[in-house]
Amino acid sequence: MTRIKICGVRDRAAIEAAASARADYVGFVFFSKSPRDLSLDEAAGLAGAVPSGIARIGLFVDADDEAIGAAVRAARLDGVQLHGNEGPDRAASVKARFGVEVWKAVPVATHADLAAARRYAGIADRILFDAKTPPGAALPGGMGVRFDWRLLAGFDPGAPWGLAGGLDASTVGEALATTQAPLVDVSSGVEDTLGVKSPAKIRAFCEAVRAR
Repeated sequence: MTRIKICGVRDRAAIEAAASARADYVGFVFFSKSPRDLSLDEAAGLAGAVPSGIARIGLFVDADDEAIGAAVRAARLDGVQLHGNEGPDRAASVKARFGVEVWKAVPVATHADLAAARRYAGIADRILFDAKTPPGAALPGGMGVRFDWRLLAGFDPGAPWGLAGGLDASTVGEALATTQAPLVDVSSGVEDTLGVKSPAKIRAFCEAVRAR
């Protein structure tokens, strides 16, 4: 069964919708430039609303150990998603220090970008293929941009993986048919406005995934 992550949740309504729709993960963003950024206090409050059976993943962009550690403790994170320029050594260091799952986002535009994913095999617990954002973009993801999913057809990164970028209830079926992704990660595709999740869109997205 395809796993589902709802990233960038900022309120209890989104968490409740994710839980009722049988999502597997919720994502908390710890990146000040993001409209989905959470303070430690906000994250701690939301963490208490996440029911058992749903894992909490924290998203970071080139963060230091102090920032990651504070968030891991405050939000009781089950995993850390590295969404910046962190190399394999940094991913290994985070995993060893904090003892949680480490996911590494790899931006994709061409076949050449896929080779970077194999550098994390045996280190990252999951590789997340996301669309490469335009030069100068303020955010490394969560912008609703998609890449050519056909690039992933038959590709083996050597580790568990997932797909992000340009996903919503109307596109995820095509994405899964093309890539056979074992996990899909959605953020802007389940929002009414930037940074504001729609419970109805969360449910529709999960239903579209489960219908396959």
